[in-house]
Amino acid sequence: MADNTEDLRRLFLQSIPLMDVRAPVEFHKGAFSQAINRPLMNDAERQQVGTCYKQSGQQAAIDLGNRLVCGDLKEQRLAQWIDFTRQYPDGYLYCFRGGLRSQIVQQWLADAGVQYPRVIGGYKAMRRFLIDTLESAVQVCPLHVVAGLTGTGKTEVIHALGNSLDLEGHAHHRGSSFGRHATAQPGQIDFENALAIEALRVRAGGAGRLVLEDESRMVGSCTVPLELFNAMQAAPLVWLEDSFDNRVGRILGDYVTDMHAQFAALSPQHPEQAFSAFAEHLTGGLLRIRKRLGGERFQQLEAIMQQALLEQQQAGDVQAHRGWIEGLLTHYYDPMYAYQRVGKEQRVVFSGDQAAVIEYLREHAGDQGIDNQYKA
Repeated sequence: MADNTEDLRRLFLQSIPLMDVRAPVEFHKGAFSQAINRPLMNDAERQQVGTCYKQSGQQAAIDLGNRLVCGDLKEQRLAQWIDFTRQYPDGYLYCFRGGLRSQIVQQWLADAGVQYPRVIGGYKAMRRFLIDTLESAVQVCPLHVVAGLTGTGKTEVIHALGNSLDLEGHAHHRGSSFGRHATAQPGQIDFENALAIEALRVRAGGAGRLVLEDESRMVGSCTVPLELFNAMQAAPLVWLEDSFDNRVGRILGDYVTDMHAQFAALSPQHPEQAFSAFAEHLTGGLLRIRKRLGGERFQQLEAIMQQALLEQQQAGDVQAHRGWIEGLLTHYYDPMYAYQRVGKEQRVVFSGDQAAVIEYLREHAGDQGIDNQYKA
């Protein structure tokens, strides 16, 4: 058996499988992408044991836990743990602080002939490590921020670089009123953990500078950590440009074709239900900016959208959606971005199309200033 570990950096850099033995309510509040929940106690059992601990002390709580998780129930959970260890022989287990619960699971596994290591310090230590990791990256690494009008392909630039942090990807949201996906966003802690792990891996790859997409503080329901957001507000801007037609086509692909495919994939046996959910999603995005559009403009764009949805449903043709997309860009998004750029103009250090912006960022914001502490 491998030794119990405190090498948290290796756990995240190598995506080592983790067995989280905390209760489901703890796991869903915040965990890590490589972790799978195999709890020692369910939520109700944990609550009972916690109350007992407060009232009667540790030994009484242990005795209660042994009474609650015994017999067939204990054997069922033990079987799940053994399955995990067989599937992931190089993994580790952890609880909240790396204490009693993970040690009990370790002991029960050992009694069954299975030796399996745990993470010293547990979830709390790993969470603290990731918070410190992201804060360190913000403090040490100069930033460049990719900005530009809606539909210019800023996310494509982020994906083309090896030293970028993908805020929208980790938030599972495109950052606009239409930015929701067919599936839910992660919780705030999961968002922060994923962002920190990416920062760790980017720096381990040798990058001393980071590139991010220009975002507001809220990316859907996820909040960009304050220190990172403040650094982004002071960072040099690289302004991405593209033609109006290209932008419309890109938005059509992302927000219509791709989104319909996402909903269809969730209900492959019920295409009509999937299309209804997609249509509701699209009209909901328009409703969220109704006040800012004004009543008359909203009604015009809604009518175009409804006709486009009808044509798409009947004939599979999405081209009519260009009408409301063009209207939104012309009368809402472009004027808003033009107003915002006035306040950012002094920070713009380069403007160009996608190829030029990527070339500029690789030259001026590439893997420079390598921090040997983080290089793998």
